Amino acid sequence: MNDENPLDADDLMNFSERIEQLPPADAEWVGTLFQECLRARMHEAELLSAALLESSEGGEGHQSANTFDAQLAQVALDAAEWLKTLWSVGYMGAGSFPSKPCSAFPLVELEDVLKSALFARIRQGKRPLPFPPPTRSGLPWHALVECDESEEHAVDAEILRDDQGLAISAHIEACGDWLIREEIARDVEYLVQYRGKGPVFRLRLDVQPAILHREPPSWSRRIVFQERGGFRTYVLEWPEESGRTLNVPLRAATWERAESEAGYWIAGKYPEMYGQVSFERIDA
Repeated sequence: MNDENPLDADDLMNFSERIEQLPPADAEWVGTLFQECLRARMHEAELLSAALLESSEGGEGHQSANTFDAQLAQVALDAAEWLKTLWSVGYMGAGSFPSKPCSAFPLVELEDVLKSALFARIRQGKRPLPFPPPTRSGLPWHALVECDESEEHAVDAEILRDDQGLAISAHIEACGDWLIREEIARDVEYLVQYRGKGPVFRLRLDVQPAILHREPPSWSRRIVFQERGGFRTYVLEWPEESGRTLNVPLRAATWERAESEAGYWIAGKYPEMYGQVSFERIDA
């Protein structure tokens, strides 16, 4: 490790998880120091952005070159994020079957790039989920995971039962990995969740085609915004079983991005709660 090179964003944020494992007495002061480091990093990024903007105004040709370089750099970063997710999480390729996390570097063909919903999602500036989403006709169904409660989705669905007639799973849009959370009315209405992770959905079979829509959040958590000495920070407050409140720093400049980052943190730490938490905005 070269001590003269600054930590990248992912390495820096990994310290938040390590801080959680410290004894309470140490976690408090280390957490405070870590938040100060984050504020300093954010301020440094703001100064760098301002300097780049000022230099780009020097000439039209120079600005075009910078824009082109930035586009290539972003594509490279997106490709790296895509391959990292294929490696560590396991997603969908161009085929119709879920893939497992890689044990060897993935062989990527042109078809994989062109047809990958994951790569398209990353290129749109959206972070990949730390677990594979539901599928529709064999392809990742991100839109379902990110929809709100007002949307209804017409689906092809059936309930699978065991020898005793107990509902054990749901088969929705050619995907059989939906778990039955609750049978509200036999052969009529169910609460389902994909592989026990992500949002809970209500499945209605009393209409044709069947209807799937998202359940309202079951929990609420606070996101606190603070501005001190010119530094702006967003922190997710997360109650722990011990009674302590864990303060999770969020890499965000707006409320919308803060909620997105909070959701991503929940997806990684508590995937069974992802999509089921609403956020209360607190301006300290």
